[in-house]
Amino acid sequence: MVLQIGDGVSSFTMDDALLSIGFGKFQALVLCYAGMGWISEAMEMMLLSFVGPAVQLEWNLSPQQESFITSVVFAGMLLGAYSWGIISDIHGRRTGFLFTALVTSGAGFLSSFAPNYLSLLLSRFMVGIGLGGGPVLASWFLEFIPAPHRGKWMVIFSAFWTIGTIFEASIAWAIMPRFGWRWLLAFSSLPSFLLLLFYVVTPESPRYLCMKGQICDAMQVLEQMARANSKGMPLGMLISDNQEMELEEITDHSEATHLVEIENGTNGSSDKDTDTKNEGISALRRLLSQKLIRTTLLLWMVFFGNAFSYYGIVLLTSELSNGNRICAAKVTESNQTTNDNLYKDVLITSFAEIPGLILSAAIVDRIGRKLSMSSMLFVSCVVLIPLLFAQTEELTTALLFCARISISASFTIVYIYAPEIYPTSVRTSGIGIASSVGRIGGITCPLVAVGLVHGCHQSAAVLLFELVIFLSGIAVCLFPFETSGRNLSDSTPS
Repeated sequence: MVLQIGDGVSSFTMDDALLSIGFGKFQALVLCYAGMGWISEAMEMMLLSFVGPAVQLEWNLSPQQESFITSVVFAGMLLGAYSWGIISDIHGRRTGFLFTALVTSGAGFLSSFAPNYLSLLLSRFMVGIGLGGGPVLASWFLEFIPAPHRGKWMVIFSAFWTIGTIFEASIAWAIMPRFGWRWLLAFSSLPSFLLLLFYVVTPESPRYLCMKGQICDAMQVLEQMARANSKGMPLGMLISDNQEMELEEITDHSEATHLVEIENGTNGSSDKDTDTKNEGISALRRLLSQKLIRTTLLLWMVFFGNAFSYYGIVLLTSELSNGNRICAAKVTESNQTTNDNLYKDVLITSFAEIPGLILSAAIVDRIGRKLSMSSMLFVSCVVLIPLLFAQTEELTTALLFCARISISASFTIVYIYAPEIYPTSVRTSGIGIASSVGRIGGITCPLVAVGLVHGCHQSAAVLLFELVIFLSGIAVCLFPFETSGRNLSDSTPS
């Protein structure tokens, strides 16, 4: 849509420019770079299923000590997700994912040399801090995509996570029996080093530049995109989204209207930036303002539930891989047989994310974000019911396979929905804080999946997962509006 802003002077918005440029070679390169970061995070998270049991045997750890190896990673992600999101809203998306790659690659490689349990916990905590920046890459990629194609391409972006999980399970099966867990930690840090290698050629988000008032820089990136895609740019001057244009699209809920309001007289100029600490408090205050608090709290609940259930199902796969023999004291098989079952079951359930991606791609734009998420969560609840009682290994693996299909689809969709409900000025802060709340779910789920199952309380563990997933589905139903097909808002609500 081209507007007239003066005596015949035309203008266009960022969404107009992205629609004109389309999705082409430029966005494909951005997708590959952001996808490498997603592969890195998936590998660092999946290796916890293998490293924990191996370290427990080597260092004679208790079940609680084993669960802490996973929990400290999520504790670091909680801190990192909050920090990197705010830093990226203040200093740019590139700055955010640069430091996340530095921390993840460095700490991940050093953790392979950990001489004792405490040093391993510290290094994995630092890895978690780096991994907390994953949502920054998701937001960065999202801001290059035209509105009509966001759902499809964000699902494709999520496929890189699936690639990472399957790849990690495969290399664990190949490396762990021969070389041990240290080599797995070292090898899994390589994708983060690749992010550093190609960092110099990555562009800043033009939407972020426009929001900050750096119109010339935003135009340079858009022109670079247009040349790479062999497309033309709209004529006129680039401006921030107009309030009336946005409000015409959203009329069904008062909170939805507030989310796209534009602050009068605000152009995001650099002279209004304060230090990171004050901006972080300000971002949190805006997210919890009267106009956003409902959306923010519901999103926190959904992120918590998805993280708790997704990582819990991953850990349950290893803990329940022996079917009815769920108590460690009752296991009579050799270690080699147990390890083979672990690698096989984790690899099989990792492939569940492929149909999960296909399913989310098929429904996310067709029936909308809200209905897609809620239906997947409720289906997962139903699938897990038989695990309230001990089942055979084959049935346990099959049920966890189906549950992971649903949970991975829900997790994929929430990472599409979350960036769409916040304006550019607080987008990565909002997602980062929501993701950090999700990490609380990640911190607590090992205590359930490992601690309760090792204590022969499988029914209690599964029942808790059922409750969390069900409440998350209810929270999705209470979201105030649907975002499918709508343009992204650039300014914070007034």
